[in-house]
Amino acid sequence: MKLLISRRLPESVMEAAEARFDVTCRTTTQPMTHAECVAALADYDAVLPTLGDAFRAEAFAAVPQPRCRLLANFGAGFNHIDVAAARAVGIAVTNTPGAVTDSTADIALTLILMTARRAGEGERLVRAGGWTGWHPTQLLGLHVSGKTVCIIGMGRIGQAIARRCHFGFGCRVVYVNRSRKAVDFPAEQMEMMEALALADVVVVATPGGAETHHLVGAEVFAAMQPHAIFVNIARGDIVDEAALIAALQAGRIAGAGLDVYEFEPEVPEALRVMENVTLLPHLGTSALEPREDMGRMALDNIIAFAEGRDLPNPV
Repeated sequence: MKLLISRRLPESVMEAAEARFDVTCRTTTQPMTHAECVAALADYDAVLPTLGDAFRAEAFAAVPQPRCRLLANFGAGFNHIDVAAARAVGIAVTNTPGAVTDSTADIALTLILMTARRAGEGERLVRAGGWTGWHPTQLLGLHVSGKTVCIIGMGRIGQAIARRCHFGFGCRVVYVNRSRKAVDFPAEQMEMMEALALADVVVVATPGGAETHHLVGAEVFAAMQPHAIFVNIARGDIVDEAALIAALQAGRIAGAGLDVYEFEPEVPEALRVMENVTLLPHLGTSALEPREDMGRMALDNIIAFAEGRDLPNPV
């Protein structure tokens, strides 16, 4: 079976794939172009794509009778794939839920703490040689312990973030979600505006896609408390980035911690120059173990497909 891997994966995953399939791996780290997506659908039995590989409706329309029968996405999020259009031409789509949960939640806590405690600003001060020594009012930030955290999107990752905030920092957890969640820690479901008005920290953990595009905009930032910080570890286009910049510049919120961006890898200069904004380069799953787990899950989906079994993780 011919398999295209869109970008090189950890070596243990590549070795396992190459031992089982006829593997072609692109040599670039950049997302697949539309032309590459079209060619992949025509030339391979299965494709292992990942973030930014835009298998849109136009790609499937260009290959109405594709050779490809499976897109085994490397990652839990799959908003770069038009699943309905794939199914319409007989292509199944799978993802890797669960493997990304803990590592992404850890990055959320990293952003909360870095932004609240002004850690990035402090490190830049030290690296620039501008630190003159400790004094009582230097870089006073937000004390996270015991604060109220609002989670927007209470799926696996949202719950993992909430669990860390509650058990690790004694935070009160409020959340916004379409359905009530049965969890093993205190958490209160609320309407969006009610939760935002209470929160010291707001974290976006909802899936990306058309339904959540610009879910967070000017109204959300206006409803937050002026001392509150905003964190996004989900997908960049869930947030209206222009509205976020305006809220930060006007002092309507105190700061932001971002791992994803609306037009990544482009990050607006307005964000890059703000000292009260923590910026990470999409590090949510950037640890060896979760990336290996993601790869193994993707391969499990491909192996099941090749053997004619039910797919473990269909979307």
